[in-house]
Amino acid sequence: MTIAQTINVKVLFFGAAKDLAGTNEKIIALPENVSAADAFGQVLEDIPTLREKFGKSLLFAVNQNYVTGEEIIRDSDELAIFPPVSGGSGEIQNPKSKIQNGNDFFEITTNALEVGDVSRRILPPECGATVTLDGYVRQWTKGRETLYLVYEAYEPMALSEMQKLGASVREQFEIASVGIVHRLGRLEIGETSVVISVAAPHRRAAFAACEWLITELKRTVPIWKKEFYADETGENSLWAAGENQ
Repeated sequence: MTIAQTINVKVLFFGAAKDLAGTNEKIIALPENVSAADAFGQVLEDIPTLREKFGKSLLFAVNQNYVTGEEIIRDSDELAIFPPVSGGSGEIQNPKSKIQNGNDFFEITTNALEVGDVSRRILPPECGATVTLDGYVRQWTKGRETLYLVYEAYEPMALSEMQKLGASVREQFEIASVGIVHRLGRLEIGETSVVISVAAPHRRAAFAACEWLITELKRTVPIWKKEFYADETGENSLWAAGENQ
């Protein structure tokens, strides 16, 4: 009689998925040569509220990469389940994590962001324009007063996805450099959560690239925000709905 072999993998939960799972990570046993689709299917069977809440909008990753479902899961792989993302002097001092590619930079920090410092970190001599997006915490959302926000991220994957955006934006627009810095933790009204800066020889490309980057960041980079409200409805905090939801 052949005994079925099993593997152990770690499953991470983020955002509202973490609340529904009741934990931010767990170890599960899976049969050998199981596909990613079947592996995540088992997790959803164990925690049916995830499927009930998010349906087909849930996102899945293996070893910090989005998956199609056909990939084979190996022993000690890191799986992640999360809802659609809801992003968000000189160089940032002691960023939590960062990637530097030539003139491009991608960082995650818990420090306050100085927009002007980020936007002028790189001034290529061939460029005539730098376009910078300052994304900050607003006070009102759909008629509800916000007290503050809390951002969290799947940090290594978030940096990797930012880097991919940097490579992709260069293929589409004539730009010289791009920088993305996102802040995590508690942010008060008016505080900056994300800075995207694009330098280009001509301003039209810089504007277009900056707009494309913020749209794709909110769609693909695993960063979530929890909104804390001032009302007395009994539900005074809520994970923001993602772009794909």
